[in-house]
Amino acid sequence: MQETLKSPLVHFSLENQYDVLVRVSGGGLEAQTIAARLGVARALVAEKEELRKALKDLQYLTRDPRRKERKKYGLAGARKRYQFSKR
Repeated sequence: MQETLKSPLVHFSLENQYDVLVRVSGGGLEAQTIAARLGVARALVAEKEELRKALKDLQYLTRDPRRKERKKYGLAGARKRYQFSKR
């Protein structure tokens, strides 16, 4: 996961030029890692605009669109149903 987080820096040989401190909450470990990588990539673009195209091609500037599905009326959860009884 540390490799994933550092990958935008490693790709451009900038890992020794920046100190990265990240705080994340919510989601799982993988989602937090990818969100932190997005933050690092956005910070690099803010610092050096010429890196935008390369970071975009590597999909480091792409946000994960997946969200938790909402609970539906009459069901136990988003898709889970209550137990059916014949008798």
